[in-house]
Amino acid sequence: MVGLLVLLFPLLLMAFMLIMERIEKPLTRGATERQVEEFLDHANPDELDTFVREGTDSALSRFRARLRLPGGQRRDRNR
Repeated sequence: MVGLLVLLFPLLLMAFMLIMERIEKPLTRGATERQVEEFLDHANPDELDTFVREGTDSALSRFRARLRLPGGQRRDRNR
């Protein structure tokens, strides 16, 4: 049993490291200057409020989601 553990531990550790690298990569990627400039030019008040409260990443994700919707309208405006 110990021999099996000795053989499997390095493989499991390597697999864990590869998975963590894939998780970490999007977190370390920052917004480019062009993306922030475009956001500030075209953002609505809700998105600017999110930018102030939560930071660049949350605000840009809301902005991109709004741009992907048909007609450029956000879904929660109909409430």
